[in-house]
Parts: sequence; structure tokens; C-alpha cells
Amino acid sequence: MLQPSTLKFLSALKKNNNRDWFLANKKDYDAAKKDFTDYVQKMITSISVFDKRIAGLEAKNCLFRINRDVRFSNDKSPYKSNMGAHMTPGGKKSPAAGYYFHAEPGGAFIAGGMWMPEPDKLKAVREDILYDPAAFKKIIGSKEFKKHYSGLTDEGKLKTAPKGFDKENPHIDLVKYKSYVVVKKISDKELTDKNLVKNVLEAFKALKPLNDFLNKSAGV
Repeated sequence: MLQPSTLKFLSALKKNNNRDWFLANKKDYDAAKKDFTDYVQKMITSISVFDKRIAGLEAKNCLFRINRDVRFSNDKSPYKSNMGAHMTPGGKKSPAAGYYFHAEPGGAFIAGGMWMPEPDKLKAVREDILYDPAAFKKIIGSKEFKKHYSGLTDEGKLKTAPKGFDKENPHIDLVKYKSYVVVKKISDKELTDKNLVKNVLEAFKALKPLNDFLNKSAGV
């Protein structure tokens, strides 16, 4: 589980999102970062049991920075009020589908799949789905999958058939996605529950067949 002090720090940061406050509370940030890093490393070890491609991955290569990129944003808050990690073969910068964990008071979630892949990889995924739609539907329609995820997220989904694909194909709706991602929310209570690793691991295990399909199709 994550320590309550980590959530307390993130909540305080959200209310005091400025450099002076952050520097004055650097010790609390360091403690929260260590707590989250240790948790992510435990998750990597646990995921490696059923997904060998994750074995040997280090948490430091999966964690996202607390600093925000404010160059093109109207919100100039210098820090994120969350901590996130993408556990995937090659680390957070890899294009491969993986396992994402997002810790944020009132907004925590886990996610997985492939977010906004490059055009050639997205095309390959779409072609594989239409080549064997039954196989893809079996993955996202399985009992274990649906126990944790309500379905693929609709963010950025096209209203019409992608260029080069037959709009009359009976399974065309399956390839209108720009991202093949699923999300499951986590309550603050669950974040600090002793069964956090166990519960998240169960949801990630149900996600693996989707990741395997996407990675094989995209060649990553």
C-alpha cells in the first residue's frame, strides 16, 4: 500500500502549487517519492511473474517527473499533484503497451494498453483486429477483463472509418480508436489498503492479453 503521508503531501501540493512551498517541504516530497518508487518496484516484481517482458525493469525508468511542462499551457502551476508510472518493456518512453499506475487524491486510477501509437503501428493494430475480430472481441469481452474494465476509452475515437478502411465492414467500429486504452478508478481508501498490490495485480493480469495482442500487432 501507499503511505497516508504520501497522499497528504500530494493534497497539500495541490493547494500550494508554487516553488517556494515545494522547496520548503522538499523533505516531505522526498519521502513521498521514495514511498511511491518502492511501491512501483514491488509492482514490477509482481507483474514479472506473469509478464516476463517486465522482468528486470527498474522503477526509476518508469516514473514520470513531478515537474510540469508549462510551455504551451495556460496553467503555469510548476508541479503535478500526482505521481505516475508506466511499467512497460523498455520503460516509460517505450511505445509498447504496458501497465500504468496513477496516484492522486480523489483521482487515482490504473490503466493499460497503447496510447496514441505512431500511425504505422496504429494501422498494423487495426489491420490485425479486422483480420481476426473474433480474437480481439474475445479478449475485451472475457469475464476476467470485464470484471475490471468497462471497455476501451472513447477519447479521440473517430466518427467515421479510418482512411483506407472499408466503412461497410461489420467490425469497422473496432478500428475507429486512436488509442487502445482501458482505465479503472481507485479510491483513496484503496490506495492505502494493505491489499493494494494484490488488487492492482489482479486487474493488471486481466489486462495482459490486450497488451500482448497490441504489442504483437504493432511489432514492439
